Amino acid sequence: MKKISLLVLILLSISVQQIVAQDLQTNKTHKIQPKSKRKVTKKGGKKTPLKVTLKTISYDGKYCSGTGDLNFLRLIDESFAFFHPNPVVPNLTMIYNADWDTFTEGAGWGAWWIQNSYGFSYAATPFLQEPWAQILQRSWDLFWDNQGDGKRKGGWGDGSPNQLSDLVAPDGSLGDAAAPKQIIYKQGDGDVNQHEWFYEATAAGVVMQSEILLVNHDLKACEHYLPKMERACDFIEKTRDPKNNLFLVGPACNLLAPSYGGVRQPDGSFGKGYLAGLSITYLAALDRMVELYRFTGDKIKLGEYEHRQKITRASLPLLLTPGGYFVKSIEPGGIKHGVLGQAKYGYLEGVANADAVALRVTDAKTSESIYNQIKAYPAIRPFDFLMTNAPGLDDTYGGWGRTSGKGLEGFWTFGDWVNGGIWGTVEGRAILMYYRLGKFEDIRRSATRAMRWAKDFRMDAPWAQRGENKHNPWSDSGKFKVGGVAVMVDNFAIPAATIRGLLDCDYRSDRLILRPRIPGSINRYTQKEPIRFGNKSLYVTCINEGPKVKSVKINDKEIVVESTDEVALLYDSLPESARIEITTEGGWQEEASVTIYPVKPSLVSKKALDITPVEIPDSLKKPLAVLTKMSKLLVNITGADDDRAFLATAIKAFEDFKTRSGMDAGPGYYRPITAERREGINQFYSRTALSMYNGFARRMKNYAQNGDKQQKRMAEMFAEAIK
Repeated sequence: MKKISLLVLILLSISVQQIVAQDLQTNKTHKIQPKSKRKVTKKGGKKTPLKVTLKTISYDGKYCSGTGDLNFLRLIDESFAFFHPNPVVPNLTMIYNADWDTFTEGAGWGAWWIQNSYGFSYAATPFLQEPWAQILQRSWDLFWDNQGDGKRKGGWGDGSPNQLSDLVAPDGSLGDAAAPKQIIYKQGDGDVNQHEWFYEATAAGVVMQSEILLVNHDLKACEHYLPKMERACDFIEKTRDPKNNLFLVGPACNLLAPSYGGVRQPDGSFGKGYLAGLSITYLAALDRMVELYRFTGDKIKLGEYEHRQKITRASLPLLLTPGGYFVKSIEPGGIKHGVLGQAKYGYLEGVANADAVALRVTDAKTSESIYNQIKAYPAIRPFDFLMTNAPGLDDTYGGWGRTSGKGLEGFWTFGDWVNGGIWGTVEGRAILMYYRLGKFEDIRRSATRAMRWAKDFRMDAPWAQRGENKHNPWSDSGKFKVGGVAVMVDNFAIPAATIRGLLDCDYRSDRLILRPRIPGSINRYTQKEPIRFGNKSLYVTCINEGPKVKSVKINDKEIVVESTDEVALLYDSLPESARIEITTEGGWQEEASVTIYPVKPSLVSKKALDITPVEIPDSLKKPLAVLTKMSKLLVNITGADDDRAFLATAIKAFEDFKTRSGMDAGPGYYRPITAERREGINQFYSRTALSMYNGFARRMKNYAQNGDKQQKRMAEMFAEAIK
């Protein structure tokens, strides 16, 4: 009897592996049931759980490999693809601005917004490779180079005076949107006359720059940016109320503005309240500033910022509801906004609560209570994504006391914009919240829905109708409609968070802390893309049996595990290239999944029938030839690593146009891939390739005019390559 049962298990195991192998070629989706539901009938009608098959399923992708949950491994692998040129999903080449050598919002929005780019920038920084790591810093420099000083005007627009261009912000202020030599210091949409300076966006800018500095572990860069960041923090500190150490600020200074209306005054104007999001985001900034001062050794500043950190964290409980989640704001008189069940202001605030957990501002108990409230209120996640708030706001300056009616028409409609809307930049932080707490099915549902939209080339920002997005008022009409294609920076936050959350990277002054959060359905995970830490590259494998760390090896040498909750990797002890093997234990709670992964088009499919050979058009032939020749010329040039990385990325963008044009991408998911949309996507790839060429050409022009000796030599090589 035992021999027969064992034979059945072996045969079924082989069968599953064959299905998986076939699956990668045919792009057919097979739903895998949770372990508890998969049964094998033994002789006599009895059933026994079939646990062998899940562990025998293997996946060997481009960016990761592993055994266990095939579709979650696919999700991770294809999430990495967003950060490399590829013919399957949108990628960073498509939001690159050749004129500025930075990123932009995308979809015709010609600037860089903090609130839109924050989720992507934060989540992607640990693994972002060149040329993108430097391009990301230059993108954030658009704000630091235009930082308010109490004198300069924003200068927004075509040069003619207007409401936004004439704004003069206090010293240290960042703002809403920035471009070379231009900035909008307040939230630019809505009634700007009623808007406060953009305090929470400034705090987010400090968080982001701190992350970049901690990841890069570069003292020289700290010398450049820390004075600017200190001015930004001092700007925020001026709003601190010494009575309670909360921050008293007016309308539209919250990160996803202008959904915060402040406090309505008897005369109909709008005054100041205590904004929870500002306390949360600024505390996240202070946590990281403290680490930077430990890194630089500045003991005076360290003491000052540790004090700010301490009093800010101690004030956070004032912003909690009795249910253990954060309000949106509190009026000076004590009335709380954002408490479910209240007759007034009775809504759940999504953004601040997700950020508090994702950025590790809250302890484990508060983090769990926040998540539990979100889970217990399905109306805030009707289509898997977390809404900014639910139900509708009744405390905006345009519709105070009402959730609909005059002042709440158009983009203010609940579910379409910042009042109950769905934003990829927020969803990325929600995914980090889920990872921290081990809520893997929340991650799967969210990231898989986003992947379907991405494979439709509809990365809208925001998604409308509470995330259902049947019609998008921005991407489906008006000046931002581009061939039915929408690729915007906001939604890169979701694949980035799907990657960062796996190891919960926490950068400190002298170490990187990893807290493995590999989904319990994956029993072995290997990341082929390195995690960056200064000049160190860390390649991580996790043998995954639970949330507790059992053992750690670095380049096959076992190290002492000081805590079962985390892995602390000291910078000075790490080799430049480190293979980190982490074994965990303790068991994960099993979760059933009914989410079907959008397999087609597939990153790993190489079947010849999927690709029809396509001739590259004349408009792309010469640019590609120039880049290819230049790549050969730079092979032996020392110090040109960054330029070679840019060239390789640009050349791949041309190859991807050719591949995509001949690819069967499937029928689409939410937006059908019609002949018109197929052509629109192909043209998008073509324009992207030319943009990458133009970016390199402009770089060479700048080298010729302003470069050092070697850069001028490279510019001369480029001139020869063009001939």
